[in-house]
Amino acid sequence: MERGQRFADRTAIVTGSGGGIGEAYARALHAEGANVVIAELDETRGRSVASDLGPRALFVPTDVSDPDSTDRMAAATMEAFGRVDHLVNNAAIFADMKLAGLTNVDYGYLDKFMSVNLMGALHCTRSTIRAMAANGGGSIVNQSSTAAWMGIAGFYGLAKAGINYLTVSLAQELGHRNIRVNAIAPGPTDTAALARQVPEEFRQPLIDSLAIKRLGTPADHVGAVLFMLSDESAWMTGHIMAVDGGQITRI
Repeated sequence: MERGQRFADRTAIVTGSGGGIGEAYARALHAEGANVVIAELDETRGRSVASDLGPRALFVPTDVSDPDSTDRMAAATMEAFGRVDHLVNNAAIFADMKLAGLTNVDYGYLDKFMSVNLMGALHCTRSTIRAMAANGGGSIVNQSSTAAWMGIAGFYGLAKAGINYLTVSLAQELGHRNIRVNAIAPGPTDTAALARQVPEEFRQPLIDSLAIKRLGTPADHVGAVLFMLSDESAWMTGHIMAVDGGQITRI
């Protein structure tokens, strides 16, 4: 199959794909032939992306913190397209994330945050793996972050470190069902969400700390996620790939 149509006749679910990096993932998968489900909590944004993509795109209102909602997401995908081949667990609280430390964050907020940013990936996985396995297997990519390794991002980093563990654990648990599980760990990426979290005066010092002296863009992450989802990485599972301009180096 030609590289430009690696996902023809396949179906991919991308959570949190009403904007930012998730939208870039959804558009790239659609461009390479996939049926794409825009699984998004924000109905206006989700419908807009699906409508713009047109045929082979479906908006499904999804709250990843609610297993009943992710079950409905999977059921709607099967009803529309008859199969689930790929899942990208991208949805997260970030743009509106409260600024607090682990020792002073409100417990109610922390529970809600973790139910989305960590447990949401597990909920979506559990809701879709039966359909994937019935199809002979599939591939999952979780959205991690370089914050998982930095120790300075409080409960956001804690959730992403949990995503890394979830990735390697699910890779072991689901390998016998021919379901691969990997993760992408973006570095600082120029999105509306980052602009709300990082004031303008802190942007240049952040850029200066990178080996490649610019912020990432959503497009910078597309190649990695398509590779991880596709058959080109057929013998890769349990891997966390940093796409970060050299922010993190690990030996």
